Amino acid sequence: MRNLIVALLAMLALGHLACTLKSPRQDADKTRTASSRPSPLLASEIPRHQFALTDAVGGTRYDLPGRYNPNFNTESYAHIVENAFLGVASSPLSTFSIDVDRASYSNIRRFINGGQRPPIDAVRIEEMINYFSFDYPDPDGDHPFSVTTEVSNAPWNPVHQLVRIGIQGSRVDTKNLPPSNLVFLIDVSGSMQSPDKLPLLKASCRMLVKELRPEDRVAIVVYAGAAGLVLPSTSGEEKDTILDAIEALEAGGSTAGGAGIKLAYDVARENHIASGNNRVILATDGDFNIGASSDGEMVRLIEDKREQGTFLTVLGFGTGKT
Repeated sequence: MRNLIVALLAMLALGHLACTLKSPRQDADKTRTASSRPSPLLASEIPRHQFALTDAVGGTRYDLPGRYNPNFNTESYAHIVENAFLGVASSPLSTFSIDVDRASYSNIRRFINGGQRPPIDAVRIEEMINYFSFDYPDPDGDHPFSVTTEVSNAPWNPVHQLVRIGIQGSRVDTKNLPPSNLVFLIDVSGSMQSPDKLPLLKASCRMLVKELRPEDRVAIVVYAGAAGLVLPSTSGEEKDTILDAIEALEAGGSTAGGAGIKLAYDVARENHIASGNNRVILATDGDFNIGASSDGEMVRLIEDKREQGTFLTVLGFGTGKT
């Protein structure tokens, strides 16, 4: 109880101190009358040593509508529960997923390159193994996949043994893929300016353009404060036209994603390819914050378009929002 009282008194003292501290601008304002007070400065006009619109302890208010908060970070990881030991005599069966997740390796590399220790729950062993390619044999006959197994002693405890089970599905020749009708829905709001967002996205798109075939088509829809079509559906044969549209992309504004996704679906429908790969590819760093964008409304829209033959792929860029 005593510690709680001390903590409360400290909080009150800090709040009182913040309210009584004077900024450099306050002294200058003493000589001005109430009627001659200047209009509030824009955020870009405020010197770094001054505060505008501060909270109870003197910090800058980034939670106001329309204000981008560079310190916003909701990155978190679900707790990884280590499996308990099970004896094979009593538990002879084991199940595992055959989907391939590999993001943990590059995520850990990001932390290390940034001089940070990765959070413990960001280290996912199976994803680090899946990151690398293994020379597994192709399936033969009527089998949909091949199975490769290997047993070795655990490096950290030779008494224990490790089993690696590798699965290889049938490889698909990309030359025989159906034609693609791709509509890129690209977030060009102000928060996409950092190098690991829009610049990285543009570099990725340039790589994709090299792989396009004449029968493939690409359109680009962008959204910030409003949505717009910057590249009508274009044949993959016109690579220079597509690359020029990519290079012209710049970030700035808020995030009206609700309008953007509807426009992207309209463009995909107008250029629908029967028996083709009709897909909207959304590239963004976070949530929509302008216009109709409720989760329920978006889910119903996506499900409806999926039934009509247009699918959605989402690419996330940047860090701090997961």
